[in-house]
Amino acid sequence: MIDAKQLAAAQQGARQSFPLFTAMMKGKDFFTPFHLVYYKILNAFAHGRIKRLIVSIPPQHGKSEGSTRLLLAYLLGINPDLKIAVASYSDRFARKFNRDIQRNIDDPRFYLLFPETTLSGTPMAEDSAGWVRTAGEFEIVGHKGSLTAVGRSGGLTGQPVDILVLDDLYKNAAEANSPLIRDAVWDWYLSVAETRLHNDSQELIVFTRWHEDDLIGRIEKAENVVELTSLKQLAGHDPDTWLKVNFEAIKESAPTELDPRKQGEALWPERHNLKKLLRSRALDPVAFDCTYQGHPATKEGLLYSDGFQTYDVLPGPDQIVKKANYTDTADMGNDYLCSVCYEVGRDGFAYVTDVLFTQAPMEETEPATAQMLLRNDTRIAYIESNNGGRGFARAVKKLAPSVRVEWFHQSGNKESRILTNSASVLNNIKFPSDWSLRWPSFYFMLTTYKRAFKANRSDDAPDTLTGIVEKEVLDKNNNRILYMG
Repeated sequence: MIDAKQLAAAQQGARQSFPLFTAMMKGKDFFTPFHLVYYKILNAFAHGRIKRLIVSIPPQHGKSEGSTRLLLAYLLGINPDLKIAVASYSDRFARKFNRDIQRNIDDPRFYLLFPETTLSGTPMAEDSAGWVRTAGEFEIVGHKGSLTAVGRSGGLTGQPVDILVLDDLYKNAAEANSPLIRDAVWDWYLSVAETRLHNDSQELIVFTRWHEDDLIGRIEKAENVVELTSLKQLAGHDPDTWLKVNFEAIKESAPTELDPRKQGEALWPERHNLKKLLRSRALDPVAFDCTYQGHPATKEGLLYSDGFQTYDVLPGPDQIVKKANYTDTADMGNDYLCSVCYEVGRDGFAYVTDVLFTQAPMEETEPATAQMLLRNDTRIAYIESNNGGRGFARAVKKLAPSVRVEWFHQSGNKESRILTNSASVLNNIKFPSDWSLRWPSFYFMLTTYKRAFKANRSDDAPDTLTGIVEKEVLDKNNNRILYMG
């Protein structure tokens, strides 16, 4: 039996911490490392430290349990006068959220923590005929607070909204791939949802990504969206700026304070282990990178839409005629060094064996490249000498004296070379069957590379593959390349 002092401490703790509230409601075993971070971000939103928040999370990873079912009950617990609206892809699904939120508020554990927040019809509440409690709407007894749940075509007429939560406005890929539905969602957001907000309103958009032109994509094009990598960013940030966090099912981006996983680690391995995720990716890499990785791209706009060839076992030593490397050094601060070791078989294929793809400075990449060349028994390395590449090549040669290093100036137009040789890349280069796990950033850059050249963040990976087919497949006397080393 809990005494008055313990109860007061529990109430104060729950009011201050959404994760602590959730542990009291669900038990401490509810949290995985990922979910604890997710709930800390939601806690910052609940206490007004974040005004506009975008979260993209893979399917079946507990997205709605945190952002909608538990968070909205918690918000009404700490402030029973809030007016909340939650929207989803259909009235039926939104009303299901509504019922789940009501169940949390009706829970005796919730009442112990927030006795001021009650619904009509519960033993704890003093009912009034004026209070509404339906599958689409409910109000807090004795307070101004309410929650309305609507589908994406529903109305919010006549009431201000303090907290707006948009949880999956698209049912599936078929809906998100429809330009008509994407336009309808955008129109509803602008003409209905946004018109009910005031200066102090907060917005939370939590999606599984289905398409690059979904609501999140359009907001990113129209407004200022900043990647949230640490809660320290909340100090002094512009409250009207959108903060965005994307949890990849398989870690591919660089580790951050909020997501410190190493590259290649699963987000929730207890439920979705790496083997399962890789199997899903193999079935449809583009769809997987959209829904599970939060990196949407349409197949129609991809340069390498037909997919890359893979191998399980390298040809035998007697079938290998050349062991080589091609390196594109980083030209500018946001470029990647891309260095690829490969073996050329008698069958004409270039078999990729190792990759270094990084934004680290040259003092790190020079020894790393040299070590990779030695590790792969590379006999010849081609290094582009543009913008400091010559000095890089000399440093690598010094560190790997057994490797023949040739540097050269690449004078051909990069866009033209990449686009023209895309079919040759697909037809003549093979990757290890698990290359998405070995080199996730490199894999992501290639499988999401768009045909519209300016739409890409980086071209270093496709430029390197283009260089390989130019060296090994096309005319080696091609006048676009001038050798200097």
